[in-house]
Amino acid sequence: MSNNRQTIELWPGAAISALNADNEGCPALTYYPAEGEGIRSAIIVCPGGGYVRRAPHEGEPVALWLNSLGISAFVLHYRVAPNRHPLPLQDAQRAIRTVRHYAKEWSIDPNRLGILGFSAGGHLTSTAATHFDDGNPQADDPVETYSSRPDLQVLCYPVITFGEHTHAGSKLSLLGESPDEEWVRQLSNETRVTPDSPPAFLWHTADDAAVPVENSLQYAAALSRQQVPFELHVFPSGVHGLGLAESHPEAKAWTDLCAVWLTKQGFR
Repeated sequence: MSNNRQTIELWPGAAISALNADNEGCPALTYYPAEGEGIRSAIIVCPGGGYVRRAPHEGEPVALWLNSLGISAFVLHYRVAPNRHPLPLQDAQRAIRTVRHYAKEWSIDPNRLGILGFSAGGHLTSTAATHFDDGNPQADDPVETYSSRPDLQVLCYPVITFGEHTHAGSKLSLLGESPDEEWVRQLSNETRVTPDSPPAFLWHTADDAAVPVENSLQYAAALSRQQVPFELHVFPSGVHGLGLAESHPEAKAWTDLCAVWLTKQGFR
Protein backbone atom coordinates (compact mmCIF):
# COMPACT_ATOMS: atom_id res chain seq x y z
CA MET A 1 0.00 0.00 0.00
CA SER A 2 1.38 3.36 -1.01
CA ASN A 3 1.79 6.15 1.51
CA ASN A 4 2.76 8.55 -1.23
CA ARG A 5 -0.69 9.76 -2.25
CA GLN A 6 -1.31 13.24 -3.51
CA THR A 7 -4.32 15.12 -4.84
CA ILE A 8 -3.93 17.10 -8.04
CA GLU A 9 -6.29 19.86 -9.12
CA LEU A 10 -7.21 19.43 -12.77
CA TRP A 11 -7.38 23.17 -13.42
CA PRO A 12 -5.01 24.68 -10.85
CA GLY A 13 -6.11 28.11 -9.72
CA ALA A 14 -9.35 28.06 -11.69
CA ALA A 15 -12.45 29.34 -9.92
CA ILE A 16 -14.85 26.40 -10.26
CA SER A 17 -18.08 26.62 -8.30
CA ALA A 18 -18.75 23.60 -6.06
CA LEU A 19 -22.56 24.12 -6.03
CA ASN A 20 -23.05 21.51 -3.29
CA ALA A 21 -21.11 19.22 -0.95
CA ASP A 22 -20.86 16.41 -3.53
CA ASN A 23 -18.72 18.70 -5.67
CA GLU A 24 -16.34 19.98 -3.00
CA GLY A 25 -12.77 19.43 -4.09
CA CYS A 26 -13.76 18.79 -7.71
CA PRO A 27 -12.41 18.39 -10.27
CA ALA A 28 -9.28 16.64 -9.08
CA LEU A 29 -7.30 13.40 -9.13
CA THR A 30 -6.00 11.47 -6.14
CA TYR A 31 -2.82 9.67 -7.15
CA TYR A 32 -2.00 6.22 -5.77
CA PRO A 33 1.47 5.35 -7.09
CA ALA A 34 2.40 1.69 -7.32
CA GLU A 35 5.37 0.68 -5.19
CA GLY A 36 8.71 -0.16 -6.70
CA GLU A 37 11.08 1.28 -9.24
CA GLY A 38 10.65 1.73 -12.96
CA ILE A 39 8.07 3.06 -15.35
CA ARG A 40 4.52 1.91 -14.62
CA SER A 41 1.25 1.72 -16.44
CA ALA A 42 -1.61 3.70 -14.90
CA ILE A 43 -5.41 3.59 -14.75
CA ILE A 44 -7.83 6.40 -13.89
CA VAL A 45 -10.77 5.18 -11.75
CA CYS A 46 -14.25 6.71 -12.12
CA PRO A 47 -16.57 5.74 -9.23
CA GLY A 48 -20.28 5.41 -9.93
CA GLY A 49 -23.17 7.19 -8.26
CA GLY A 50 -25.72 8.11 -10.89
CA TYR A 51 -23.95 11.40 -11.69
CA VAL A 52 -25.16 12.72 -8.31
CA ARG A 53 -22.30 11.44 -6.13
CA ARG A 54 -19.17 9.28 -6.31
CA ALA A 55 -19.38 6.00 -4.40
CA PRO A 56 -16.40 5.59 -2.02
CA HIS A 57 -16.25 1.79 -2.37
CA GLU A 58 -15.68 2.22 -6.12
CA GLY A 59 -12.77 4.62 -5.61
CA GLU A 60 -9.89 4.08 -3.21
CA PRO A 61 -10.35 0.28 -2.76
CA VAL A 62 -10.14 -0.10 -6.53
CA ALA A 63 -7.02 2.06 -6.71
CA LEU A 64 -5.37 -0.08 -4.03
CA TRP A 65 -6.32 -3.26 -5.92
CA LEU A 66 -4.64 -1.83 -9.04
CA ASN A 67 -1.58 -0.99 -6.94
CA SER A 68 -1.44 -4.64 -5.86
CA LEU A 69 -1.08 -5.52 -9.55
CA GLY A 70 1.83 -3.11 -9.93
CA ILE A 71 -0.31 -0.48 -11.70
CA SER A 72 -0.38 3.12 -10.56
CA ALA A 73 -3.90 4.49 -10.09
CA PHE A 74 -5.76 7.76 -9.96
CA VAL A 75 -9.24 8.27 -8.52
CA LEU A 76 -11.10 10.92 -10.50
CA HIS A 77 -13.23 13.36 -8.52
CA TYR A 78 -15.40 14.48 -11.43
CA ARG A 79 -18.22 16.98 -11.17
CA VAL A 80 -21.73 15.65 -10.59
CA ALA A 81 -25.24 17.16 -10.45
CA PRO A 82 -26.26 19.89 -10.49
CA ASN A 83 -23.34 20.09 -12.91
CA ARG A 84 -24.31 18.63 -16.27
CA HIS A 85 -22.78 17.54 -19.55
CA PRO A 86 -20.21 18.34 -20.80
CA LEU A 87 -18.52 19.04 -17.45
CA PRO A 88 -17.92 15.43 -16.28
CA LEU A 89 -16.51 14.52 -19.70
CA GLN A 90 -14.26 17.57 -19.62
CA ASP A 91 -12.97 16.40 -16.24
CA ALA A 92 -12.22 12.90 -17.57
CA GLN A 93 -10.49 14.24 -20.68
CA ARG A 94 -8.48 16.69 -18.59
CA ALA A 95 -7.48 13.87 -16.23
CA ILE A 96 -6.10 11.79 -19.09
CA ARG A 97 -4.18 14.76 -20.49
CA THR A 98 -2.86 15.67 -17.03
CA VAL A 99 -1.44 12.21 -16.37
CA ARG A 100 0.27 12.23 -19.76
CA HIS A 101 1.68 15.70 -19.10
CA TYR A 102 3.25 14.61 -15.80
CA ALA A 103 4.05 11.05 -16.92
CA LYS A 104 7.82 11.43 -16.72
CA GLU A 105 7.67 13.08 -13.29
CA TRP A 106 5.36 10.34 -12.00
CA SER A 107 7.26 7.44 -13.65
CA ILE A 108 4.27 6.52 -15.82
CA ASP A 109 4.25 5.30 -19.40
CA PRO A 110 2.01 7.80 -21.26
CA ASN A 111 1.18 5.10 -23.80
CA ARG A 112 -0.11 2.70 -21.14
CA LEU A 113 -2.85 4.82 -19.60
CA GLY A 114 -6.30 3.31 -19.13
CA ILE A 115 -9.61 4.33 -17.61
CA LEU A 116 -11.97 2.23 -15.47
CA GLY A 117 -15.47 3.00 -14.26
CA PHE A 118 -18.49 1.65 -12.44
CA SER A 119 -22.15 2.28 -13.33
CA ALA A 120 -22.47 6.02 -14.16
CA GLY A 121 -18.69 6.15 -13.84
CA GLY A 122 -18.74 3.44 -16.50
CA HIS A 123 -20.78 5.77 -18.68
CA LEU A 124 -18.15 8.45 -18.14
CA THR A 125 -15.43 5.91 -18.93
CA SER A 126 -17.10 4.79 -22.15
CA THR A 127 -17.74 8.43 -23.07
CA ALA A 128 -14.04 9.23 -22.65
CA ALA A 129 -13.26 6.14 -24.75
CA THR A 130 -15.55 7.23 -27.58
CA HIS A 131 -15.22 11.04 -27.46
CA PHE A 132 -11.54 11.95 -27.62
CA ASP A 133 -9.10 14.07 -29.58
CA ASP A 134 -5.38 14.27 -30.25
CA GLY A 135 -4.89 17.44 -28.21
CA ASN A 136 -4.35 20.99 -29.39
CA PRO A 137 -0.70 21.61 -30.32
CA GLN A 138 -1.39 25.37 -30.39
CA ALA A 139 -2.81 25.50 -26.84
CA ASP A 140 -1.25 27.92 -24.36
CA ASP A 141 -1.87 25.38 -21.59
CA PRO A 142 0.67 22.57 -22.09
CA VAL A 143 -1.72 19.98 -20.59
CA GLU A 144 -4.16 20.62 -23.45
CA THR A 145 -1.57 19.59 -26.06
CA TYR A 146 -1.88 15.91 -25.09
CA SER A 147 -4.28 13.31 -26.46
CA SER A 148 -7.37 12.47 -24.40
CA ARG A 149 -7.68 8.94 -25.85
CA PRO A 150 -7.29 6.24 -23.19
CA ASP A 151 -5.26 3.18 -24.17
CA LEU A 152 -7.84 0.79 -22.72
CA GLN A 153 -11.21 0.85 -20.93
CA VAL A 154 -12.58 -1.28 -18.10
CA LEU A 155 -16.36 -1.11 -17.69
CA CYS A 156 -18.03 -2.48 -14.56
CA TYR A 157 -21.84 -2.78 -14.80
CA PRO A 158 -21.73 0.39 -16.90
CA VAL A 159 -24.43 2.74 -18.04
CA ILE A 160 -23.82 2.88 -21.79
CA THR A 161 -27.00 3.90 -23.57
CA PHE A 162 -29.47 6.73 -23.10
CA GLY A 163 -31.94 4.78 -25.22
CA GLU A 164 -34.35 1.99 -24.31
CA HIS A 165 -32.25 0.30 -21.63
CA THR A 166 -30.83 3.39 -19.97
CA HIS A 167 -30.54 4.14 -16.27
CA ALA A 168 -33.06 6.98 -16.02
CA GLY A 169 -31.44 8.61 -13.01
CA SER A 170 -28.04 8.96 -14.66
CA LYS A 171 -29.62 10.38 -17.80
CA LEU A 172 -31.66 12.89 -15.79
CA SER A 173 -28.70 14.01 -13.66
CA LEU A 174 -26.37 14.43 -16.63
CA LEU A 175 -28.75 15.92 -19.20
CA GLY A 176 -31.70 17.35 -17.24
CA GLU A 177 -35.44 16.86 -17.56
CA SER A 178 -35.73 17.97 -21.19
CA PRO A 179 -32.44 16.86 -22.73
CA ASP A 180 -31.17 17.98 -26.09
CA GLU A 181 -31.90 15.04 -28.42
CA GLU A 182 -28.52 15.42 -30.10
CA TRP A 183 -26.81 14.97 -26.74
CA VAL A 184 -28.96 11.89 -26.07
CA ARG A 185 -27.68 10.43 -29.35
CA GLN A 186 -24.09 11.50 -28.84
CA LEU A 187 -23.95 10.07 -25.32
CA SER A 188 -25.50 6.71 -26.20
CA ASN A 189 -22.00 5.37 -26.49
CA GLU A 190 -22.88 2.13 -28.26
CA THR A 191 -23.41 4.37 -31.31
CA ARG A 192 -19.99 6.02 -30.97
CA VAL A 193 -17.63 3.04 -31.24
CA THR A 194 -15.13 3.22 -34.12
CA PRO A 195 -12.13 1.09 -35.12
CA ASP A 196 -9.98 3.56 -33.15
CA SER A 197 -11.83 2.90 -29.87
CA PRO A 198 -9.53 1.35 -27.24
CA PRO A 199 -9.72 -2.33 -26.19
CA ALA A 200 -12.32 -3.05 -23.52
CA PHE A 201 -12.98 -5.34 -20.57
CA LEU A 202 -16.62 -5.46 -19.43
CA TRP A 203 -18.52 -7.24 -16.71
CA HIS A 204 -22.12 -7.18 -15.55
CA THR A 205 -24.66 -9.35 -13.74
CA ALA A 206 -27.52 -10.75 -15.78
CA ASP A 207 -30.22 -9.67 -13.33
CA ASP A 208 -28.91 -6.18 -12.51
CA ALA A 209 -32.13 -4.38 -11.61
CA ALA A 210 -30.71 -0.85 -11.80
CA VAL A 211 -28.61 -0.85 -14.98
CA PRO A 212 -29.80 -3.58 -17.36
CA VAL A 213 -27.19 -5.97 -18.72
CA GLU A 214 -28.24 -4.85 -22.22
CA ASN A 215 -25.95 -1.85 -21.67
CA SER A 216 -22.87 -4.06 -21.68
CA LEU A 217 -24.28 -6.36 -24.38
CA GLN A 218 -24.97 -3.46 -26.74
CA TYR A 219 -21.51 -2.00 -26.21
CA ALA A 220 -19.82 -5.36 -26.73
CA ALA A 221 -21.79 -5.83 -29.95
CA ALA A 222 -20.67 -2.39 -31.14
CA LEU A 223 -17.04 -3.22 -30.34
CA SER A 224 -17.41 -6.49 -32.23
CA ARG A 225 -18.84 -4.78 -35.29
CA GLN A 226 -15.88 -2.39 -35.36
CA GLN A 227 -13.38 -5.20 -34.69
CA VAL A 228 -12.19 -3.61 -31.45
CA PRO A 229 -10.76 -6.26 -29.07
CA PHE A 230 -12.92 -6.84 -26.00
CA GLU A 231 -13.61 -9.32 -23.22
CA LEU A 232 -17.09 -9.58 -21.70
CA HIS A 233 -18.18 -11.49 -18.58
CA VAL A 234 -21.82 -11.76 -17.52
CA PHE A 235 -22.38 -13.36 -14.12
CA PRO A 236 -25.77 -15.02 -13.52
CA SER A 237 -26.89 -12.95 -10.56
CA GLY A 238 -25.90 -10.05 -8.33
CA VAL A 239 -27.14 -6.70 -7.15
CA HIS A 240 -26.03 -3.47 -8.74
CA GLY A 241 -23.03 -1.68 -7.26
CA LEU A 242 -20.88 -4.65 -6.21
CA GLY A 243 -17.56 -2.83 -6.60
CA LEU A 244 -14.71 -5.29 -6.09
CA ALA A 245 -17.41 -7.90 -5.25
CA GLU A 246 -15.14 -9.57 -2.70
CA SER A 247 -18.04 -11.27 -0.89
CA HIS A 248 -19.95 -12.35 -4.00
CA PRO A 249 -19.41 -16.05 -4.78
CA GLU A 250 -19.32 -15.58 -8.56
CA ALA A 251 -18.74 -11.94 -9.44
CA LYS A 252 -15.63 -11.73 -7.23
CA ALA A 253 -13.84 -13.50 -10.08
CA TRP A 254 -13.91 -10.31 -12.15
CA THR A 255 -10.77 -8.90 -10.57
CA ASP A 256 -8.68 -11.99 -11.38
CA LEU A 257 -10.10 -12.13 -14.89
CA CYS A 258 -9.36 -8.44 -15.38
CA ALA A 259 -5.83 -8.86 -14.03
CA VAL A 260 -5.13 -11.53 -16.66
CA TRP A 261 -6.58 -9.28 -19.35
CA LEU A 262 -4.48 -6.32 -18.18
CA THR A 263 -1.40 -8.53 -18.43
CA LYS A 264 -2.32 -9.37 -22.03
CA GLN A 265 -2.68 -5.65 -22.72
CA GLY A 266 0.89 -5.05 -21.50
CA PHE A 267 -0.20 -3.15 -18.38
CA ARG A 268 1.59 -5.53 -15.97
